[in-house]
Amino acid sequence: MGVIAIGLGAFGAHGLKELIPPAAQLTFETGVRYQMYHALFLLFIGNFAVLSSKTQRSITILVLLGVILFSGSIYGLATNNLTSFDFKSIGFVTPIGGLLLIVAWSVLLVQLVKMKTDKP
Repeated sequence: MGVIAIGLGAFGAHGLKELIPPAAQLTFETGVRYQMYHALFLLFIGNFAVLSSKTQRSITILVLLGVILFSGSIYGLATNNLTSFDFKSIGFVTPIGGLLLIVAWSVLLVQLVKMKTDKP
């Protein structure tokens, strides 16, 4: 996911510069930024040994689906004028993706609180 974010970031900064307006470029960059944040989050989760494998898997699935819906829809919306498909028609998935990302972070928070309260 990190490699894809870097590639899309470079594409957005260079390949899209002349094709979409500055506001759309900023929107595209937002998608890339959130994708990279969550690539780093997944690295952390995968190496956080105190979490059960079930919790790690749940967070990973939530993050992957969240990034696909959130960042993916943002990429489509930012480049909407470059395709014949109207990405505005599926723009409702953006907040769903954002909600999945919030839930993923919340699962981590709940697990950390549970660990702290379980210790004598």
